[in-house]
Amino acid sequence: MNAFRYQATQLNGPPVKGQIQAPDRKSALQILGARGLFPSVLESCAPAPDSAAQPALAPRQRAGGIRVAGRVSGKDVTAFTREMGALLSAAIPIPQALDGLGEEEENPALRVIVLKIADSVRKGAAFSAALDEHPKLFSKLYISMVRVGEEAGVLPKVMTDLADLLEHDDELRGEVVAAVAYPVFVLCFGVVTVAVLLTVVMPKLFSMLTEMATTLPLPTVILLRASQLVQDYWVPLLLGLAGAAAGLRWYLRSAKGAEKWDGFKLSLPVLGGVYRAAALSRFARTLGTLAKSGVSLLPALKIVENTIGNLVLGKLIAQVAEETRGGDSLAAPLRKLGIFPKTVVQMISVGEESGMLPEMLLKVADIEERHMRARTKTLVSLLAPALILVVGALVGFMVIALLLPIFNMSQALEK
Repeated sequence: MNAFRYQATQLNGPPVKGQIQAPDRKSALQILGARGLFPSVLESCAPAPDSAAQPALAPRQRAGGIRVAGRVSGKDVTAFTREMGALLSAAIPIPQALDGLGEEEENPALRVIVLKIADSVRKGAAFSAALDEHPKLFSKLYISMVRVGEEAGVLPKVMTDLADLLEHDDELRGEVVAAVAYPVFVLCFGVVTVAVLLTVVMPKLFSMLTEMATTLPLPTVILLRASQLVQDYWVPLLLGLAGAAAGLRWYLRSAKGAEKWDGFKLSLPVLGGVYRAAALSRFARTLGTLAKSGVSLLPALKIVENTIGNLVLGKLIAQVAEETRGGDSLAAPLRKLGIFPKTVVQMISVGEESGMLPEMLLKVADIEERHMRARTKTLVSLLAPALILVVGALVGFMVIALLLPIFNMSQALEK
């Protein structure tokens, strides 16, 4: 690899300069062009001690924000996939593209993994096989699509499609997290407020009230008992809650518990529709992307079965795969099992008949995602006021329990 010093301009940014490593001048120009940089100066030079520190060659640093050392996030994988697709589209060989990305990667953990993948490919392993050595970072869907791209000779296009899919998942996940952030904050604030009142404020006030009044109203007695319980047994209570949480986590991670939980989520009155729409959109988008990339229907259904995110629906998808193995179309078993709405099955049937199944599946995914977003917004808009009312009711009950003895004493003094 040779080192090149460059000065370049960006489409939407200030001029930048730095160093890049490439086999030759042509490859360096292709790498810079793939990154949206237009060099005005490009000359050979001695390699810098740490080329990964050049900010112009690390777009993930500009867009990614603060990173945790040793951790590779989903956005890191998405950025790597997008850049890998751009480099492969510029006709740069896989080992050289991996070397360039690894040397320029600012995340130490991802840099090590990318360079390991480059070393495996250089030793003769297929790109998909090298990715398969890191299953925690690259999913079965990811590896399967890369393998199909290698076999069909369209790896740059498959990497671009895969980057689109990962970016879409990241965007959707971010919207959900942003939607539930405020209700979670309200709930945590309410729990902290009640805990502080019960452990710090109430004991001091109750000692005064018990000295001033011989008989306390029922709400005050209830609050007093609750405060004493938390004060006297807070260690066993915390241990009990921690044990219950650990036991529940262990059960939900077991095969039986996870399946029961997934079935329960689908049966919830309002949330069930959100979970079902999310699973349906993931099914349609994943299957559509796989079919668009050239994966045949049966292997694609097997991949979707493991990536749909719900064990109950995954088992139904497995039944669909078995029906499809016998020669049936995709729409027929979906209609028979009643997994999805009739309109969705009809759209899939039309896509099969017209030879546009991938496009129709992606359209179904867009429709179901809009439904999921609408239901999520409605749910969050109702959840936040409900939590505020619950917190307000708890704090109001405490205030009333404190004020009742004072009112009783004032009435007694008036008499």
